[in-house]
Amino acid sequence: MTFYVKKKKATCLILNEPSIWLSEKEASEVLRVDEQSLEVLREKGYLKPGSHWRSSNDPKQLPWKPKVSYFISGCKEVIEYCKSNEDFFAQRAA
Repeated sequence: MTFYVKKKKATCLILNEPSIWLSEKEASEVLRVDEQSLEVLREKGYLKPGSHWRSSNDPKQLPWKPKVSYFISGCKEVIEYCKSNEDFFAQRAA
């Protein structure tokens, strides 16, 4: 298995699909949900650490509020599921 990494894009030759990790702000724009919704999905366990999101490894980040990066294709599946379940976003809005 060979990986090539360029900026925020890692491509695995076996999967033949780019793995894109974006900042919280960029992910919210691409996924069309607000940043708070991403945080709620993370806190409720819909988005799993390592497979859907990861914390910054920057030692300058505060440990209790590190910057988060999101794996776009993995998050997209979860968000589509949550959007199909209208109650999820209705409960969050209440």
